[in-house]
Amino acid sequence: MQPKTRYAKSGDVHIAYQVVGDGRLDLVYAPAWIGNMELFWEEPSCARFLKRLASFSRLILFDKRGTGSSDRSVEIPIIEQQIDDLTSVMDSVGSERAALLGASEGGSLCTLFAATHPERTSALILCGAVATTRWSPETPWAPTRETFETWIQTVGREWGRPLAIELFAPSVAHDKRFRDWWARLLRLAASPAAAIALLRMLDEIDVRPVLPTIRVPTLVLQCTGDRIVNVENGRYLGRHIPNAKYVELPGADHFPYVGDTDAILAEIEEFLTGARHAPEADRVLATVLFTDIVGSTAHAAGMGDQRWRDLLGSYQALVRGELARSRGREVKTLGDGFLATFDGPARAIRCACAIRDSVRPLGIEIRAGLHTGECELMDDDVGGIAVHIGARVASSAAPSEVLVSSTVKDLVAGSGLRFADRGTHHLHGVPGEWRLFAVEG
Repeated sequence: MQPKTRYAKSGDVHIAYQVVGDGRLDLVYAPAWIGNMELFWEEPSCARFLKRLASFSRLILFDKRGTGSSDRSVEIPIIEQQIDDLTSVMDSVGSERAALLGASEGGSLCTLFAATHPERTSALILCGAVATTRWSPETPWAPTRETFETWIQTVGREWGRPLAIELFAPSVAHDKRFRDWWARLLRLAASPAAAIALLRMLDEIDVRPVLPTIRVPTLVLQCTGDRIVNVENGRYLGRHIPNAKYVELPGADHFPYVGDTDAILAEIEEFLTGARHAPEADRVLATVLFTDIVGSTAHAAGMGDQRWRDLLGSYQALVRGELARSRGREVKTLGDGFLATFDGPARAIRCACAIRDSVRPLGIEIRAGLHTGECELMDDDVGGIAVHIGARVASSAAPSEVLVSSTVKDLVAGSGLRFADRGTHHLHGVPGEWRLFAVEG
């Protein structure tokens, strides 16, 4: 469930914030450049990252003024105003002292806050942050003026699309769902003009002079292959902040919530609490549904590539429509099949039957298999023995058959659904014998 969004008053401006968790340590997460914290919770990898932070802290999130759910009808702020906004949020939630986690450009805000308000800063964590965005002989790895202006033009031209996703998050750059989410986040976080104005404001920030004045415990995290922030930025911060702990991690993702997020989270947790814990897998009881098209290879060969792609598109649209009507969650497509989960087995069965019936006019048949059990939630995927059993049940189904395990049949007793006994089966890779039943009707 998404946390409630509330508002702090900073002068005449309303700053949107959320509080998650009830740990003894307050942790403020400062967003990079632009953001929309309500949309953060819609991306499983980002939601998992935030939940893990909240597992050992009282996590405080906020949208910068001019972005997200904060007031938009304001001029682009100077950094001093952003510090005032952060102070207002901390005051609103009753936080006298907090650790600050600044990702990317959010690191500059956190650095300046820690330097000017050490009495309210318990620790500083910089992740993929920069000391300056301007090239100089001292910082030859920073962008040149020409590079920066080219980036400004790209932002103006590509805003609302999955802007530079191959640079920000190469590990998921080809994931259509993530690309669509990133593009939507950009559109709902700021307008193109506001995004460019914020970039030009950030380009003026140079925190190098204040680095030696920081006196709070500091952790600097940097991925060696980060394509947005050169590794030398992190090394510079690590050298120039007194007594900073500097940690380089493998990987090329700039976003801390994709790639090897567990390594990043472990370093943050240990730095703040003195201990690191292996992430506990989220587990939930769910009904898994597997479907696939019967004889898909023969269909594709007989129809040709273009006609087959058109048919597959129609089939997928029908399946997704039935999943939406039955409150099913599409986990992923598997070739010409689907893996979906449901919080109720009866709905899952009726959805499978509806899919079977709705695709018949397309001239194709499906087989479907269902099993209910404890599943492990892994970002946007699911795992565990229940998933393997569901896949094996589906592979045992005949054309146009919806086959379920005895577990599913027992759970829908009294629902009015009828079944035909298909006997006991050995499911490949699954111990024991399993009694399977076909849905009638």
